[in-house]
Amino acid sequence: MNTLIRTSTLWLLFVATILVTLSFVFLSSYYNMTFVDSISDPDEVRAAIAAFTSEQKVAHAWITATVDVLYPLVYGLLFAGVALRFFPAAGIWIALPGLLAIPVDLIEGVVQVLALLDVQDFVDAKAVLTPTKSFLFIAGFLISLAGWAKWLYLKVRG
Repeated sequence: MNTLIRTSTLWLLFVATILVTLSFVFLSSYYNMTFVDSISDPDEVRAAIAAFTSEQKVAHAWITATVDVLYPLVYGLLFAGVALRFFPAAGIWIALPGLLAIPVDLIEGVVQVLALLDVQDFVDAKAVLTPTKSFLFIAGFLISLAGWAKWLYLKVRG
């Protein structure tokens, strides 16, 4: 736990989060596609996947199985680390959104890869997984912002 709240670890996770976020922008542009990660309506997900070329489906599946496995790990650990660092009295409870986002995002990725490769259709689960992931991400992000604001306030205050 001490490793997670170290300044060097938090900076590494922050930089990694930015780089992975930017990689999605690059990859989306390179393959000329929108990732289905932000779509929660199962029918819209199926329609988006049906509109992909076979190259886009394979690319999306590979990106989801690699880059999008790394993404929840770096942002989830960043959010949890910042929460634990700046709100130690709240303990693990305030770090939960960041930590819980990791498995929810990974499960969503499995659902997407199975659908993209036409192995199994569990896309109906995205109706719950995607909004849950988004809520946990936003909550973790806001807790992190509050932590950094607290740090800045204490730094300026002296």
